[in-house]
Amino acid sequence: MSRYSSSPHPSPTRNEWRWVAALLLTLGLLSPAGSENLELPDPGPKDTCPVCGMFVALYPDWVATVLYKDGHVHHFDGAKDLFKYLLNLPKYAPDHQIMDIAAIGVTEYYGVTRVDARAAWYVIGSDTLGPMGHELVPLATRTEAEEFLKDHQGQRMVRFDDVTLKLLENLDRGEFQ
Repeated sequence: MSRYSSSPHPSPTRNEWRWVAALLLTLGLLSPAGSENLELPDPGPKDTCPVCGMFVALYPDWVATVLYKDGHVHHFDGAKDLFKYLLNLPKYAPDHQIMDIAAIGVTEYYGVTRVDARAAWYVIGSDTLGPMGHELVPLATRTEAEEFLKDHQGQRMVRFDDVTLKLLENLDRGEFQ
């Protein structure tokens, strides 16, 4: 049992998640789809974010999606809640495992199309707010992220593997470093 948790199963560390993701990519179980558009189901009018409970379809410019190999789908009202979900899967989806994920998509800002979340660039601390306030704004390319950072007074760019629970907690408090 972890000394920081009452759970008999300690949460995997960030490095353990990276190792699992690298292994899955190596085995071809996750597709490194790059910044190509992903074909993912759209949220329906009754689909709610498993993290905050908001109706996701009301925010089509911010939709993020996790698609499982068995066809099960979870939609989110922004990348921030998507990352909260992924970083605490036992809390939000106790019946699912990270290795059961077939695709993870975010809606990129300029083209408003869903792209692979692992390939996207994220800007934090900008003047652009999402449905839940300060957001990780997804961009398809580094060039677009640099442009967005400059045009929208962003504080910094991060990649998928840079996102931690601490970063998300700071983002919720309006702290971007």
